Amino acid sequence: MSRGVLTCGRAAASALSMLLLAACTADGEPAEVAAGDPGATAPNSGSATARAEPVEPSPPDASPSHASPPVPEPSAPRVVPGDLRVGRAVRAVQHLAGQIGPRHGTSPAYQQAVRWVSRELRALGYDVRRQGFDAPAGVSWGVPVDAGRSANVIATLPGARSTDRHLVVGAHLDTVPQAPGAEDNASGIGVMLAVAAASAERRTRLPVTFVAFGAEEPRGPGDAHHHYGSRAYVASLGPAERRAVAGMVSLDRVGVGSVVPVGSADLDGRDPRQHAVIDAARRARVPVVATYNRSSDHWSFARAGMPGVRLGSTSYAAYHSAQDVASVVRPAQLERVGRLVLAWLR
Repeated sequence: MSRGVLTCGRAAASALSMLLLAACTADGEPAEVAAGDPGATAPNSGSATARAEPVEPSPPDASPSHASPPVPEPSAPRVVPGDLRVGRAVRAVQHLAGQIGPRHGTSPAYQQAVRWVSRELRALGYDVRRQGFDAPAGVSWGVPVDAGRSANVIATLPGARSTDRHLVVGAHLDTVPQAPGAEDNASGIGVMLAVAAASAERRTRLPVTFVAFGAEEPRGPGDAHHHYGSRAYVASLGPAERRAVAGMVSLDRVGVGSVVPVGSADLDGRDPRQHAVIDAARRARVPVVATYNRSSDHWSFARAGMPGVRLGSTSYAAYHSAQDVASVVRPAQLERVGRLVLAWLR
């Protein structure tokens, strides 16, 4: 993800902050939330500065933010036995980061990752198709990348129709060129696969479409050079298909920390989709913090008028580096996020 810093005004906190929000620091960053993502700050009634579009910044400062503590996780059974299998998510992280490694969106390694994720989803009983699209040449986090074809991997249960009301769970499959991408974003793909397995075995409130997005990482400064896969996916939807999307969550950097950031593309803190995810977290007994965030694939949905929320974005020292290896990712955090998503789907 590209990184940015927003300045928090002195405006009063929203009603949501009474429950879960971290207070703004001098840099405008909430507790546990990555300083490294554009727009990754706690929502407030906000200054005009906070609405500026992000640009690709310099590499991150991994020092923690100071903020009010989030709601602690209550004592409760952590997961329904036989439901979410966090081991599946852990194995995905190990395979993508350890065996495939760096996989920018137009690289041969990315195509290898596409084939692997496609096989995993088919083995779970899903109908799987690949959606190809062009990604331009550019500079991704300081490293030149070539133009070429990338692809989204789209999975639905047999018989699903894109014009029926449904939910979307997505995670980007690519990395910046220099990083094996365990946290960014094999963690998101791993949780997506674990949730897909649980959803294939037990009914959800609406049908679910799972998407591994290609070429999410930036190839230049600003929003126009970011999120190519989700932009291609959204552009392919007709009016009836867009109306059918009842909700979307993007799983992006979900394996670090002990609190789950829930990011909305709306600055005012009154996003009902964000509130719905936070309600699901309460049911699942997962601690969360609400943030303002436009730096993942949910933004492609939100700016097209569809509901989109990001899960994840906790700061960590190995961000976009060769040190983003499997040992960075914590299985307990993968489990928290998986439980939250399943609660939202059900």
